[in-house]
Amino acid sequence: MAKKSKGNRFQIILECTEHKASGMPGTSRYVTQKNKKNTPERVELRKYNPILRKYTLHREIK
Repeated sequence: MAKKSKGNRFQIILECTEHKASGMPGTSRYVTQKNKKNTPERVELRKYNPILRKYTLHREIK
């Protein structure tokens, strides 16, 4: 479950979609915050994956 912060802001975890599909060992994850009132759907951001050495799509996981 997401950690509760001030007001409507919650800590979320973003995980790389390409790395997960490739089957390589390890994972690329980032921790950030979002306001659930403004963005109730899952967040998708392009972030750097140091294992694949390129920018990839990272999706919010539960």
